[in-house]
Amino acid sequence: MRSRCFPRWEARQRWKLCCGSSWPGVGNGTLTTHVLNTATGLPAAGLVVRLAQLQEPGPQWMERTDADGRCQPLLAPGQGKSGTYKLHFETAEYWQGLGHTSFYPFVEVVFIITDPAQKLHVPLLISPYSYTTYRGS
Repeated sequence: MRSRCFPRWEARQRWKLCCGSSWPGVGNGTLTTHVLNTATGLPAAGLVVRLAQLQEPGPQWMERTDADGRCQPLLAPGQGKSGTYKLHFETAEYWQGLGHTSFYPFVEVVFIITDPAQKLHVPLLISPYSYTTYRGS
C-alpha cells in the first residue's frame, strides 16, 4: 500500500491505466485563471473573462467563471504559443450585479508566454476600489 503522502502520484497512475495518456497539464502548457472577490472572501462567480493574443490577430475566447470563480483552461494543452497575451475581466458588470459601483470598469492583465509548455495560472483578486494579480501555480 502506498503512503498517504503521495495521493497525486497514485491518481496519475490510475489516469495512465484508464486513459492511456499522461496526466493533464504535465508536459503540455495550459493557461488558467480564477477571480476572488476580496470584499467578501468569495469567488467572483459569473464574471466575464476574455483572452486575446496581442502579437497577431487571432482567436478570442469568451468564458464565464463558475461558482468557484474559475473558468475552464483558456488555453488548453497544445493551444498556447509564445507571445504577448491579454486577459480582460469585465468587473463593472460583475459589481453592478451585486448592487455596487466600481472604480474600475474592467481590468486588463497583459503578460508574456515564453514557454508554451508551461502551466500558467493568472488569478485576479478584486474589490470595488482595488485589484491585484500575480503569477500563480
